[in-house]
Amino acid sequence: MKFNTKLIHGNLKIDETGATNTPIYLSNAYAHNSAEKLEDIFSGRAVGYAYTRISNPTVISFERRMTSIEDGMVATSAASGMSAIYLAIMNTVQPGDEIVASSALYGGTYTLIRNLKSFGIKIKFLDEMNEKSLNEAITKDTKLVFTETMGNPKLDVLDIEPVSRICKINNIILIIDSTMTTPYLIKPLQYGADIVIHSTSKYINGTSNSIGGIIIDGGSSKYSNIKYNNFKPYIEKFGSMAFTAKLKDTVGRDIGSPLSPFNAFLNLTGLETLSLRMKEHCKNALVVAKYLDDNKKVSQVNYAGLKSSRYYNLIEKYYKNGAGGILTFRLGSKEKAFKFLNNLKLILNLTNIGDTKSIIIHPSSTICSNNTEEEKIQMGVYDDLLRLSVGIEDSEDIIEDIEQALKAV
Repeated sequence: MKFNTKLIHGNLKIDETGATNTPIYLSNAYAHNSAEKLEDIFSGRAVGYAYTRISNPTVISFERRMTSIEDGMVATSAASGMSAIYLAIMNTVQPGDEIVASSALYGGTYTLIRNLKSFGIKIKFLDEMNEKSLNEAITKDTKLVFTETMGNPKLDVLDIEPVSRICKINNIILIIDSTMTTPYLIKPLQYGADIVIHSTSKYINGTSNSIGGIIIDGGSSKYSNIKYNNFKPYIEKFGSMAFTAKLKDTVGRDIGSPLSPFNAFLNLTGLETLSLRMKEHCKNALVVAKYLDDNKKVSQVNYAGLKSSRYYNLIEKYYKNGAGGILTFRLGSKEKAFKFLNNLKLILNLTNIGDTKSIIIHPSSTICSNNTEEEKIQMGVYDDLLRLSVGIEDSEDIIEDIEQALKAV
């Protein structure tokens, strides 16, 4: 199947009722006809359902669909994007291990990784994630590299191929958060990532009606390396599925952060229109970015789809369908930024991205409020910076709202 068909039919299993929408299985647990059958399910000798914290038919359907559209091997969902990130990281590292991460991460991800120091995990943040900086940063203890396809809200674009090459040479797991870009724009597994993560609350869902996260496993062979001794029993039994097998057998099961079946259903519904929505997000974002770039009241418009962007060549290299739906711009001071926000009528001031509606936020006082001033500078967050998630409304209406709000600045 091609991509658009996969969004609707990928790994679809229609049950005996003939229902074309996946049923919502709102059941905590599942009865079986024999004690032996339930024992076999718990021991892993048989496939089946026992308890929704571990697996659920609706959730499995969503995981299978996401696996299909990312061209992955298997997926594990979670209650939120943040829990997906936590599970993926803690499934990989142990005390004494080292993580090298981009500093241009979403604020919550930055603080999550920073706080792992209390578990005895060493952390290095790089101002620029590239071949040179990564080569200089990694050590014998580096077990994981974590980055995003596009930083949030720095909007720096990752050159995936050289970074993944360094990770391959040194047998280091590469986890990439692709929430900002979605598989419509790029599939990181094709360029050497080992694990891809999405906050499905954003573009995957598309309408801000459910929270969720997902971890897509590309089936890496790196876990057989001696440095990943914590994967040894899973490599011996499950081979290339070792990461997911360990995840579902340990931290994924123990933490108890499953995706709700109802949220899985809402994500499946939203997923079917991902291509249509992303096409409009990208088209509108470019129109709005060009308008802002020409406005004298606005400075430092950051949108990689602009030919003036330092990342435009990477968009040309990796992103054939557009440069995404997010842009940032600066207005000179926090006071001006707040005045602009308070005069908007159509664009909503709230903490999310990827909705059909246009959404704006002042990152410094909200999603990055737990970061230090030094960290904010690393992340490209300034007091006068605004992040705009461009929706799929008519672009003329979005620009009209921006224009009238700028009159107050």
